[in-house]
Amino acid sequence: MKISVIFTTYNSPVWLEKVLWGFHYQTDKNFELIIADDGSTADTKACIDRFSQSSDLDIKHVWQEDEGFQKSRIMNKALLVSTCDYVLFTDGDCIPRRDFVAVHKAHARPGKFLSGGYFKLPMPTSDLISQQHIASGQAFERDWLVKNGVRRNRKLGKLTTLQWKRVILNSVTPAKPTWNGHNASGWREDIFAVNGFDERMQYGGQDRELGERLMNRGVRGIQIRYSAACLHLEHDHSYVRPEMIAKNKAIRATTKSNKLTRTAYGIIKD
Repeated sequence: MKISVIFTTYNSPVWLEKVLWGFHYQTDKNFELIIADDGSTADTKACIDRFSQSSDLDIKHVWQEDEGFQKSRIMNKALLVSTCDYVLFTDGDCIPRRDFVAVHKAHARPGKFLSGGYFKLPMPTSDLISQQHIASGQAFERDWLVKNGVRRNRKLGKLTTLQWKRVILNSVTPAKPTWNGHNASGWREDIFAVNGFDERMQYGGQDRELGERLMNRGVRGIQIRYSAACLHLEHDHSYVRPEMIAKNKAIRATTKSNKLTRTAYGIIKD
């Protein structure tokens, strides 16, 4: 099946290009790629145009005016232009491993959503990774990462290529399956039924809140954090404000306590 892949970006063309190469080298290319641009300058469009000359990916660039951190709003706009029954979400700072799309497709189930994770990189390693490292797969090799600035620890297990090990780790991890903005997928019909993302919410848990409405509606998560791998590039978080976090926590608390299955502030404004 063809799926829609959506990710956000904001004035990070260098990181964006690395992510785009990650999708260029996917083993399964039967997807449309929708870049949800939260108000970037012309440098981002130029990056996308340059990349498009070297890739045959089906790319849509959805842009809105810069009015501060408005990820929820641009994600809803991207959902409206999506054309496939199944939607995979990630972020513009996450390089997908070459089997990323294939893994999500293989695990998709009716009435479920998929919950993946990421492996976080330090800044020196984030800077170092190039198109060549992505094309060769080196960027996802544990020994190469350790040699180039990553501390050796158990979290490297998220990059395992052993299928039997992935199955075991997914089943025994204490982490509950949640809707994670950097690595989650679900049925477009289910996402529209809960009215997409709550546009009152800025940074901090807005993705999780959508997942909580899905679960209140009976759509359960499946854990694939050890199967669907992506590398999280380090970046600045100066846009985060304490009031954003507090507001989002209050909205999530209402969603949980009232078992809400729909937001009035989503794709359709009630």
